[in-house]
Amino acid sequence: MPSIRRVTACVRTTALEPLMTQTIAGAEALPPARSLTAILALACGLIVANIYYAQPLAGPIGAALGLPPQATGLVVTFTQIGYGLGLLFIVPLGDLLENRRLVLTLLGLTTLALIGAGLSTAPSQFFAAALLIGVASVAVQVLVPYAAHLAPEAERGRVVGEVMSGLMLGIMLSRPISSFIAEMAGWPVVFESAAAAMLLLMVLLRRTLPPHRPAAGLHYGQLLASMGRLLLTTPVLRRRALYHAGLFSAFSLFWTTVPLLLAGPEYRLSQGGIALFALFGVSGAIAAPIAGRIADRGWTRPATALAIFAVAASFLLAHLSAHGSSVGLVLLGLAAILLDFGLSANMTLGQRAIFSLGAAYRGRLNGLYMAIFFVGGALGSALGGWAFAHGGWALASWLGMALPTAALIYFATEQ
Repeated sequence: MPSIRRVTACVRTTALEPLMTQTIAGAEALPPARSLTAILALACGLIVANIYYAQPLAGPIGAALGLPPQATGLVVTFTQIGYGLGLLFIVPLGDLLENRRLVLTLLGLTTLALIGAGLSTAPSQFFAAALLIGVASVAVQVLVPYAAHLAPEAERGRVVGEVMSGLMLGIMLSRPISSFIAEMAGWPVVFESAAAAMLLLMVLLRRTLPPHRPAAGLHYGQLLASMGRLLLTTPVLRRRALYHAGLFSAFSLFWTTVPLLLAGPEYRLSQGGIALFALFGVSGAIAAPIAGRIADRGWTRPATALAIFAVAASFLLAHLSAHGSSVGLVLLGLAAILLDFGLSANMTLGQRAIFSLGAAYRGRLNGLYMAIFFVGGALGSALGGWAFAHGGWALASWLGMALPTAALIYFATEQ
């Protein structure tokens, strides 16, 4: 009889081990339910959109706040600075603090910052709110490695890809949505609506996300100090970050200069027309889950080459017809789709690669990865504005093609 009890206990323990692991260690043994993956994708899209709402509204916001025309770029710059700081100093906390609580805290700060931006009547008020929006919106980069924690190795690419598709949709839809809302109700309503969305999201995530507490380890100071060592000793991280820096710089250059081209004498599109054009790129988000599944099959290297090549080829596609014609506009739209497809695919491939390096430091790896290519994006925006001012779309687009081409040459040296 005692032996039967022991056998029964052993069977029960064995059967419960995956569930125990899921509860205690963040569900690393079992894939998350489809509904939870969809919630994470929705959350990533809503949060990341906060960073981009102001981009097409820099002119109206600057005019309302009394900024001189040459300083309107600061409307976007402060959010970017905040996001970069958050990537380096907040995202690593995902390796130290319970993830759900960290995300909810950041969403609370994001909500306050969005309300502050909508109520701003002076540049200093808006800049402070924009900085906090950027810092707190790095919650999205806590959720992505959190999703990787939930997934087993064999399905990690699929789960990360599906979550990243939500993030990419948030980036691509944020600009046209903010343009449409501002045109109908004014730019403050954009931020007020985003704040309401964050409140609803907090309630949803509080009820649905399982807790994930990292294993006890480093203190915060040690955590930050370890990031330098990780960068120096992890060639996969360096390579993937630099590949994507080349692609993200081209992406930022494209979406900085294309609105100028479309509003110019060749096409003479209105703000609403430019917003509709931005919807072309939305279809590129489907590349993320596809790339994730490809990575799960072990085909990361050829998929990376194809993704980088797609971004370079998108700029060439935009030169196949004279600008100002309907054919030229269609080709420009196809270029946007191809560009966003390559960018989405490569981002997912990169995160799948770095998340496979170890669960204990996924937050730090993701923070470094994002920070490096985010610098590339800022550089691309600056180069695009300069190139368009000095040589129009021709100079800007050839420069845009050179950036992923450089990444492709660097990729060719991978052993």
